[in-house]
Amino acid sequence: MPSEDANKVWDLIERIPICMLVTHDGDDVRCRPMVSFARRDDHAVYFLTDARRHNDEEVARDPRACLVFVDPAGQTFVSISGQATVSNDRTKIEELWSLPAEAWWDGPDDPAIRLLAVTPKDAEFWDAPGRMVSYVKMATAPV
Repeated sequence: MPSEDANKVWDLIERIPICMLVTHDGDDVRCRPMVSFARRDDHAVYFLTDARRHNDEEVARDPRACLVFVDPAGQTFVSISGQATVSNDRTKIEELWSLPAEAWWDGPDDPAIRLLAVTPKDAEFWDAPGRMVSYVKMATAPV
């Protein structure tokens, strides 16, 4: 059963649509803004990514990832660590297709689109000025 803090993490990331995705590129880390799709029932945060970019290669070499969600107006910050995978799940890609994706691809059937999924392992969040950080061990199985 998920903890109250784990539920709070899901509530926060479901409200913040853009996050910074951090992956490993050999000895360095790379960070890029991505539109996120938090799916509590799947215990995953999904992204549409491009096979012509380096995300696939980075995740194949090192699946550790960090997601950073920020809502400065609400003084809300969430950092999630987890395991990333990249797939060509066309059903999920079509399900997640949205207006922002049209800036990058011709449509949900574009052969360059890939699905990047991060399964959260743990999280930290700050959700009010002066409030101490909460550390949450995320369940490893879907809720």
